[in-house]
Amino acid sequence: MIRGVNQLQALRGTQDILPNDIYKWSYMENIIRDLCALYGYGEIRTPIFEETKLFLRGIGDTTDVVTKEMYTFEDRGGRSITLRPENTASAVRAFLEHKLYGDQGVHKLFYIGAMFRYDRPQAGRYREFHQFGVEILGASSPLADVEVIVLAYRLFQKLGLQNLELRINSIGDKNCRNAYKKELISYYESQKDMLCEDCKQRLYKNPLRLLDCKEDNCKILAKNAPVITNYLCEECHNKFEKVKSGLTALHISYVVDPGLVRGLDYYTNTAFEIQYPPLGAQSAICGGGRYDKLVEEMGGPDVPGIGFAVGLERLLLALEGQNLIPNCPQKSSVYIVALGEKAEIEGLKIQGELREKGVMTYMDLQEKSLKGQMKQAGKVQSIYAVIIGENEIEQGKATVKHMQTGEQSEISFSQVADYISQENSINK
Repeated sequence: MIRGVNQLQALRGTQDILPNDIYKWSYMENIIRDLCALYGYGEIRTPIFEETKLFLRGIGDTTDVVTKEMYTFEDRGGRSITLRPENTASAVRAFLEHKLYGDQGVHKLFYIGAMFRYDRPQAGRYREFHQFGVEILGASSPLADVEVIVLAYRLFQKLGLQNLELRINSIGDKNCRNAYKKELISYYESQKDMLCEDCKQRLYKNPLRLLDCKEDNCKILAKNAPVITNYLCEECHNKFEKVKSGLTALHISYVVDPGLVRGLDYYTNTAFEIQYPPLGAQSAICGGGRYDKLVEEMGGPDVPGIGFAVGLERLLLALEGQNLIPNCPQKSSVYIVALGEKAEIEGLKIQGELREKGVMTYMDLQEKSLKGQMKQAGKVQSIYAVIIGENEIEQGKATVKHMQTGEQSEISFSQVADYISQENSINK
């Protein structure tokens, strides 16, 4: 055992996902991939680090993510590099770099991967965390908004979560949002002394961010702030009505939340969040919205977009809290007990034949005694032990023992794999 102050360990805000837990992640990810295939989304994988300027342009240089949370460093070439704090900006960068917009069609993408933010670690929140997200690029119809919301909602339902709360809002486009910002600034200016220091800094740079501040005084002020939906232009209002109509048609309940603005600058029109109340203060398990000008702001053509992201650590916390993760399936296995060099050679052959037939097979790698190997066979819950010792080598037959019944049979080496995989119908 490693002891002392110099013992190496994972950094604060990170975690190791060990074999006994990885099946939980595989369970979630398999359902995600199946659902994305059903909805026609293709997977995209982007680098975990990008040039810092990508996120300054894509996320917004006044957001908390950029000003407080990014992992940024200078590489040996003198370039400013950032570990991705989210994946929409990277997906759009890839969309532009590879000219996917050339066919002027709709591109439906999904991703699963690690993100990085220097945040205060707590339950369901890490500095290295994992997200599942989708992006639709090239679709301006409110039907696209409905689709991504429904996809997220159906995912949580498929995983077994109930009592979900969908909160939606429209933050309009640039034109109607500018009129709203003026009213918002005017409202807060008269009560500026009550604002926290961060909100005082944000007031003129990004006043919408004041609406979702978590400080008590700021939350009180936000409740009485002007409501953005009262300032929507006719076009933005009609789009929002179509989104609501689509959700109603699909029997998905929602609450219009005027204070929902999301934390990133690129959002326009629809913004939404899905909450799971049993998680308490960390109840938001999905957030997203429309970003019709992001592609253009990043140097591309005028291509609309919409998407969402789900924090997988927080989702796993919700599933475990309701015992919604199935037990790890135990695949039936065989343990080859080989004693001596000749026995090991025969054991290797049988092991290879069993694996070719899809049978999970273990073999001693520590030169343990017969007793030690049999004990290990029981520990890994093998159904059969294939015992090969001096007597078995002389006879050309292995002793095949059923670990539960204790029944034994002598089977020629060349027939062991067939005997186990076929005659006894071991689960593959």
